[in-house]
Amino acid sequence: MATMQMSVRPEDLSQLSKGAERIPDPGVLVIFGASGDLTKRKLLPALFHLYQANLLPKQFAIVGVARRPLGDEFADDMRSGLVESGGVDASDPKIDSFVSHISYFPLNFDDPTHYAKLKTELDRIATEKGIGPDRLFYLATAPEFFAGIVENLGAQGMAQPGKGRVAVVIEKPFGHDLNSARQLNHQVNAVFQERQVFRIDHYLGKETVQNLLVFRFANGIFEPIWKRNYIDHVQITVAETLGVEGRGPFYEKAGALRDVVQNHMMELLALVALEPPSSFEAEAVRREKLKVWQAIPSIPILNAVRGQYGPPQGRGDRKHDRQQDREHDQELHRSPTPSAPTRRYLACSPTARPAP
Repeated sequence: MATMQMSVRPEDLSQLSKGAERIPDPGVLVIFGASGDLTKRKLLPALFHLYQANLLPKQFAIVGVARRPLGDEFADDMRSGLVESGGVDASDPKIDSFVSHISYFPLNFDDPTHYAKLKTELDRIATEKGIGPDRLFYLATAPEFFAGIVENLGAQGMAQPGKGRVAVVIEKPFGHDLNSARQLNHQVNAVFQERQVFRIDHYLGKETVQNLLVFRFANGIFEPIWKRNYIDHVQITVAETLGVEGRGPFYEKAGALRDVVQNHMMELLALVALEPPSSFEAEAVRREKLKVWQAIPSIPILNAVRGQYGPPQGRGDRKHDRQQDREHDQELHRSPTPSAPTRRYLACSPTARPAP
C-alpha cells in the first residue's frame, strides 16, 4: 500500500498579484465565546496571517466577548496563541501592532442590559479608531447560547445594517437534531436576513481539506483512477493531539458525535465521494455533496462503536497538564455522552462502491 505524507503550513498570501487582494472595509469583529479554544488556536492566528499579508483594512478592531472577567489578560493570551498554535515567530514585528487591535468585553450572555453596554462599547471603539458601522458577529459559544445572543443583538438594534453592513457567523453544531436546527434557523431569521447569516464549519478552512477537490479533479494522475474500479475503500481518520482541555461542559452536552461527526467527518466524506460538480460555485458543489449524503443507507447500530476520551497520555510538562483538565476528565468518565466515535459509512455512486 502506498502512503503519502503532507506538510501543512499557513498559506503564503504575501505573493498575491496586485489587484488580486480582497481587502474588506474597516469594521469591528465581535467574537462571542472568545475565551474558548477556537478563538486562540484558529480564529486569531487566521486573522493574523491575513494581517501579515496586508489583507486587513488599516482601521479594524477585534472585540472578544465572554463571561469571564479577563481584561488585558485576554490580549496576552491571544498573543501566546499566535505563537503556539499559529506558527508565528515570536519575534515577528507585526505581533504588537496586531494585538493593539484586540480588546475584551465581559458579558453575561443571558443579561439584556449587558448588550446595551456592549453596543455603547462598540460605538466607542469605532469612533476612537475611525471605523465605520460595519460589524461582524462571530458566535463561537456553546450552542445553547446562539438563540439568546441573536435575540439580544436584535433587541439592541445591532442586527440591522443601517448605513453599514452587518453579518453573523454561527459555528457548529447548529442544533442537536433536525427539529432544533429548524427552530434555531427560525430564531436567527427572525432577527437577521438570510443574506446576513453564515453557518460555518471552520474545519473546511484547513488547507488540506480545501485541497481535496484539487487533488481529485485537477490532478492528471489521480483523477482518472478515483473510481470504484481502482479503489478498494477509503478510511477517514480524524485524530486529535488535544485532550478535552477546558471543553468538559461542552462535551458533556454535545459529545464528539455532534462536534465532529455531523459536520467535519460528513464534509470530508462528501469531498472524497462526490461526483465532479458542474462548476466550483458554492451551490454546484453543495448539490453534489447532498447526493452523497442521500446515498448513505441507514447505519445499523451494531456497526457503530461509541467511546469517550480517557485520561490524557504523555503530556509531560505541557500546559495541558492542569487541574482543570483532570476535573473535566473525571466529569466525562461519569457521563454517558459519547466523545470518541467510530463510524462506518457507505456512499453508493457510479464511481464508488460500498465496502464489505
